[in-house]
Amino acid sequence: MFNNVTHCSEQTYTGRFAPSPTGPLHFGSLIAALASFLDARANHGQWLVRMEDIDRPRCVEGADERILECLVAHELRWDGEVRYQSEQLNDYEDVLQQLLAQKALYACECTRKQIKATGGVYQGTCRERDLPPMGNALRLKCDQPVTRFTDQLLGPITISDPHALEDTVLRRRDGLHSYNLVVVVDDIAQGVNHIVRGSDLLTTTAAHLTLYRQLGKTPPSYTHIPVAATSSGRKLSKQNHARSLDNQRALQNLQQALKFLGFSDIANHHNSISALLNAAIAAWQYNKIPKRHEIIVDGAESTYHDAPES
Repeated sequence: MFNNVTHCSEQTYTGRFAPSPTGPLHFGSLIAALASFLDARANHGQWLVRMEDIDRPRCVEGADERILECLVAHELRWDGEVRYQSEQLNDYEDVLQQLLAQKALYACECTRKQIKATGGVYQGTCRERDLPPMGNALRLKCDQPVTRFTDQLLGPITISDPHALEDTVLRRRDGLHSYNLVVVVDDIAQGVNHIVRGSDLLTTTAAHLTLYRQLGKTPPSYTHIPVAATSSGRKLSKQNHARSLDNQRALQNLQQALKFLGFSDIANHHNSISALLNAAIAAWQYNKIPKRHEIIVDGAESTYHDAPES
């Protein structure tokens, strides 16, 4: 069964950029930050920055400070205080307790290896086992997941990926809260109603919208922009050895990001960052952005030089 969701439209615009402090920003990060920044400023809205540091074992000490320094160097200045997920654990637990009271969650002891052995998609194995929450994962019952929404760039979207529609893990077996829980709780807490992010997160929107509905909250509008990749399916990321941004080349970095987003006409006509950003804000419109899931960029954006093993 398909379900549609109505998005907010009349509220004051609040957007956000939410990097993980697992390393420095790279060109792909800059594209996401710039697009969300320009969308917020073009709509006379707020632009927030949030550190998604919930997965503490993966976080790198000092990476958050370097990320903020990089944003300042590129004159992408945010509003308000930076929110750290690691400081919001009580909020996440409160929502889990709410969902448990609604009988919308159940405990699951299945490992990734076990799920992979049964085809790779979780089949609801532990739904009726009434396992204790402690020491097990907590999954959201997704009997009727939200599978349709309208993307502000891509138009009507239907999510059919079975991984995106399975019962979503909201707390891991190791006790850490999952991305799919914390991102929704944070966005609700901060009043975020417009999200501009990479298309690599397109299918996860189904899980987020399903959780919004379960919590009785109005979801934000979503805009999924192309991701930068050095080859098909190999997006720029810290895991894929993306080269970190050089703050001394901030103007050139922004010019390249604007070209990527379809604004070549203004990219090279300004000699200062402030002038360039002001022109970009004035020119910002979705119909210039390529409606693609990825765009191949120069391989020099990656520090990965050796060919992968076959």
